[in-house]
Amino acid sequence: MQTTTLGPRGPRVSVIGFGAWAIGGRNWGPTDDDVSRAALHAALDAGVTLIDTADVYGCGHSETLIAEVLRARGGEAARQRAGLLIATKAGNDFYHAAAADDRGYGPIRQNYDRDYLMTAAERSLRRLGVDALDILQLHSGDRAQLERDDPWDALATLKRQGKIRWAGWSVQSFQETAQADLLDARHGVLDCLQVRYNLLERDAERELLPRARRYGLGVIVRIPLLFGLLTGKFTPASTFGPDDHRRMNLAPEKLAEYLPRLAALQPLFERYPHQTRTQVALRFCISHPACHTTIPGAKTPGQVAENAAAGDLGPLTDDDLALVARLT
Repeated sequence: MQTTTLGPRGPRVSVIGFGAWAIGGRNWGPTDDDVSRAALHAALDAGVTLIDTADVYGCGHSETLIAEVLRARGGEAARQRAGLLIATKAGNDFYHAAAADDRGYGPIRQNYDRDYLMTAAERSLRRLGVDALDILQLHSGDRAQLERDDPWDALATLKRQGKIRWAGWSVQSFQETAQADLLDARHGVLDCLQVRYNLLERDAERELLPRARRYGLGVIVRIPLLFGLLTGKFTPASTFGPDDHRRMNLAPEKLAEYLPRLAALQPLFERYPHQTRTQVALRFCISHPACHTTIPGAKTPGQVAENAAAGDLGPLTDDDLALVARLT
């Protein structure tokens, strides 16, 4: 597994991380906690040193599973010796919603109030069982929330208090250009960004990634496989269950848009007959000079193994990237 530094002032990370949204047990169809734990163990055994989660994933369940695996591997001291980093997020409030379910949680709403973010960070600390949050990221806020001082003050305060080591911002999907200018005033608070970026969605290249380089920010790439579409396993007839966000995000009209564009990339995949589409797609995500690591989701040890293998292969060549530009 290759490693890199997450920007000029960031930590050392594996170029392939582990995205822990799916194991939260909501929005990705059925999951099995035992299989999820096995997937996490497989990632760590493969040299993955970055796990990305969020407090809202499964309303805390993803963080809880990660904590269980950390304890099974020797706890906080062992984690720090291994250089394993946990990145989490806050800003989607599932604690204080008006209508609660039988677990006390209600509909999720954005909440970027300073006091809420401070409280959310404390709860993530307790769930994860760590001394400090390695990376805390603002979680896909809209512009009105991010134009306020509160979220940035919360990050700065938590860092001063030693409760977080690095501060990040997970940029809202499809707002990569519209929100890029916020970095001009706020980059001093941040150490890293998380951006939506993959072979078929490259809007971040326009303004966000150049600004990240200008301001010396690390970049974590999310949705590198476009919710599994870039693996090649979906067809125009693919459907998803009621508890699977892809029912909307890969609805028939979206598949009709994406699949022909994916087919156009066949010449790229043919250059690497001994690599899976997944691995080629992940290699693309660490090829841009502004991008440092990517966090494909995985629900099983087999998916982890395929993803992690891309970390041994390194970025695509300049000629490959020129081909992608021509084909897309």
